[in-house]
Amino acid sequence: MRRGRRVRGQPYPGRDRRAHRVEAPGGRARLEQGERQVAVVGGGIAGLSAAIVLAERGVRVTLYERDAQLGGRLAGWQTRLADGSQATMSRGFHAFFRQYYNLRALLCRTDPGLHGMIGLADYPLRHRNGGQDSFARVPRTPPLSALGFITQSPSFTWRDLGRMDARAALPLLDVAVPQVYEALDGTSATEFLAAIRFPEAAHHLAFEVFSRSFFADPAELSAAELVLMFHIYFLGSSEGLLFDVPREPFPHSLWDPLARHLDGLGVEIRTGTTVNQVRPAGLEGVTVVAQAGGEGYDAVVLALDTGGLQAVAAASTDLVSAAWRARIGALRTAPPFLVSRLWLSRPVAGERPGFLGTSGYDGLDNVSVLDRWEGEAHRWALASGGSVVELHAYAVDPAGSRERVEEGLVNRLREVYPETVDAKIIDARHEWRADCPLFTVGGYQDRPTVRTTDSRVVVAGDLVRTGLPVALMERAATSGFLAANALLEGWGVRGEALWTVPLKGRLAAGRALAGLRRR
Repeated sequence: MRRGRRVRGQPYPGRDRRAHRVEAPGGRARLEQGERQVAVVGGGIAGLSAAIVLAERGVRVTLYERDAQLGGRLAGWQTRLADGSQATMSRGFHAFFRQYYNLRALLCRTDPGLHGMIGLADYPLRHRNGGQDSFARVPRTPPLSALGFITQSPSFTWRDLGRMDARAALPLLDVAVPQVYEALDGTSATEFLAAIRFPEAAHHLAFEVFSRSFFADPAELSAAELVLMFHIYFLGSSEGLLFDVPREPFPHSLWDPLARHLDGLGVEIRTGTTVNQVRPAGLEGVTVVAQAGGEGYDAVVLALDTGGLQAVAAASTDLVSAAWRARIGALRTAPPFLVSRLWLSRPVAGERPGFLGTSGYDGLDNVSVLDRWEGEAHRWALASGGSVVELHAYAVDPAGSRERVEEGLVNRLREVYPETVDAKIIDARHEWRADCPLFTVGGYQDRPTVRTTDSRVVVAGDLVRTGLPVALMERAATSGFLAANALLEGWGVRGEALWTVPLKGRLAAGRALAGLRRR
């Protein structure tokens, strides 16, 4: 891929004038209709991103999704509550940060102004010992963001800053991919924080809250992922730490409009269809085998979660290579996580934020008050006089009692928001999942890349190595665009340009100091 700055007349995707543009391979504008056929396996963010770009370039796309709905880990489905009303359940809250340039480019296909999103005014983090941090008034541009956070934070003071090991912390000032993995992938996030003497209170309130967004305990998470995250959200970008959320449930705001857009592009969407196997067909094609049998394509995009990719690789004995299939088979998923959504008979206090990150509350990682921003939840709250609250618990001990964890989250909610003690739970839904990738210490080199040794087979998803400073949902969207670009380049067709946060540390002095440490 070619890397560049800005094309004349091409606006930046956000407020950061240092956002980096990644040029797509050149070529003709599009294929002749039906000239190439591609199977995209997986209807989450990565698969939808690949399908959109390919279909816009004239590729005939068939999109396979094993579930009944699109969206992957952001899918939603209908459920009937005890009071007789209909509601849309999902796997829980997701933050759409302003530096998710490629995800936002995908969503702009159907909502050019992103009017279906609303920004939350704050993102407070609270520890059980009484400490609380806020990002509402923190400047967005580094280094003012870091200085502003220290000035306002009760958990990270100037004295704490002076106690840190400045030399050990220098990698935070010059983050680049893949260099950050070469330096820190063999260290855990917990070990890195201890080495730089990061203050304990801030450790719990800031780094631990963010690291657990990877659904992993910091002791198992690669320090490289943690440091990269710090670059993406704090020291490397001027987009800030505030974020947007959809005004309506995920299907209504995101996936139904994209499905209609794909249909208009001629994409055949096959939901409720599991792909069991992919095998080479001669020298120039592949056969994708689903329940109804095998069908031939010029190429395939494997946009699956870890378990789904492992199942296809294990059943496809001639796919790519034995070494590649072995590496896929060795990938790990993060421990189970729980999303509990409660429909309460009484409202929470009016001053409660839409989202609160928590630490020290016996497994409760955050609390969302959905009726603060989601239209469907707001309408239910108005009609019932109650509220809709969502609780998350990440990296739950798989040997523990699920019922006990569910009860514990409700008890912690009553501690965090005491006004809920007297609220009756009209209905509840508890979603247990264990399908997120685990970015283990030392595991970076074994993660798949977008390209494989077989040009007919590309991989997309948030488990993929992209070579760019992206994470979580943005990694999924970016990898989907890159997968489409890899196929289009082979056919001489112009791909999709991408944007990322800056590719290196933002401050020249910081980069210089970090460079001295590496010598």
